[in-house]
Amino acid sequence: MASTLRTITPVDGSLYVERDYADDKMITDALRAAKNAQIEWAKTPVGERAKICEKAVDAFVAEKEGIAEEICWQMGRPIAFAAGEVGGFEERARHMIAIAADALADIPVEEKQGFTRYIRRQPLGVVFVIAPWNFPYLTAVNAFMPAIMAGNAVILKHSAQTPLCAERIAAAFKAAGLPSGIFQYLHLNHADTEVVIKADEVNFVAFTGSVPGGQMVEEAAAGRFIGVGLELGGKDPGYVRPDADLGHAIETLVDGAFFNSGQSCCGIERIYVHEDVYDAFVEGAVALVKAYKLGNPLDPETTIGPMVRTGAAEYVRGQIRDAVAAGAKALIDPALFPANAEESPYLAPQVLVDVDHSMEVMMEESFGPVVGIMKVSSDEQAIDLMNDSPYGLTACVFTSDARAAAAIGDQVNTGTWFMNRCDYLDPALAWTGVKNSGRGCTLSALGYDHLTRPKSFHLKTAL
Repeated sequence: MASTLRTITPVDGSLYVERDYADDKMITDALRAAKNAQIEWAKTPVGERAKICEKAVDAFVAEKEGIAEEICWQMGRPIAFAAGEVGGFEERARHMIAIAADALADIPVEEKQGFTRYIRRQPLGVVFVIAPWNFPYLTAVNAFMPAIMAGNAVILKHSAQTPLCAERIAAAFKAAGLPSGIFQYLHLNHADTEVVIKADEVNFVAFTGSVPGGQMVEEAAAGRFIGVGLELGGKDPGYVRPDADLGHAIETLVDGAFFNSGQSCCGIERIYVHEDVYDAFVEGAVALVKAYKLGNPLDPETTIGPMVRTGAAEYVRGQIRDAVAAGAKALIDPALFPANAEESPYLAPQVLVDVDHSMEVMMEESFGPVVGIMKVSSDEQAIDLMNDSPYGLTACVFTSDARAAAAIGDQVNTGTWFMNRCDYLDPALAWTGVKNSGRGCTLSALGYDHLTRPKSFHLKTAL
């Protein structure tokens, strides 16, 4: 097995980062340090934890330009959008810090003469965070910031595609004066990742990634009786009702489908449009997609960059070919995008019509710049199609009728339901999924419930 981590940039196929994988001693030392440091950190008042974490956010944001360029090189997001991840990181981190005192406060129960009773939220211990490459900071911060604020220690294993992200976060916490051992990172191969999951010192695993990856985590943690949070992606649908603001729906759904080259767990991968506005929607969507510029993500004019690797692009190309062979129609000519090239990560965006649910492109996660659009005749048909999926992360409707939006949302099996927006995380709301999109919860006050355990205090004060 390779002893070094090698990050190949999708920008030009060159070696961008090389790091030694953690050896057995480094893993053992990190686990021991986390366990020992957490004991004292749990005694630190929430307000003191907040001051340190706020300083860490300040230190991170101060490096915005360098972080953005590294995102470009590591995973291919255009420089025009890369810095936006720093803003999202800051929003989520500061929100979880701000709500921590209330979210972690003791839970009172009704008064009972002669007794003092309450439920206290106590930290779990050591939280192992496994983060993906596609939104390397946003996915990681969802777990590690509330974990630390709750009094836990964190060990972060970041994707081999984005190892510098772990190092950036560690540098920010070090600059803020976080006690040694409370936040650590390890560059790990798959086998050693399983070793850490199985380690007695680890009390919770927060994983974001693929369904097979989530299965690996569950299998590795089996029999340990520890919590496991799984965010496993989706095949997220959008529905356009006849009363929608069509221009807004087109602009929002196209962005939701193609931002980050479609490499978003909550990106739009299938669209259902009412027959009354179907033709106009398709026409507008195609025109907007044709305006994208595919190219080198370091070029400020580029609006869609390469996929993370050639293999990922080839998978999407295969989905498109199979759909067309089964009767779908591709509306975007790849020749409009000179950077598009077979056997490369540079893939032109594609819009498919005449699709149905017999096609893989409408059922299995594409995680790339392709979207299928289907015509529907009613809310009921749209609901049935949205629910006809093994995934359930987010879903959305575009309509001017808020009451109808809520009623439809009650019937769609999803973790988050949007009206007139998509592909967004509100840190005040629970981020969760159903079916193959995973289980557990991050963000919001509820996110703290998964990073703490309840301990009941039953004090008899009158004898």
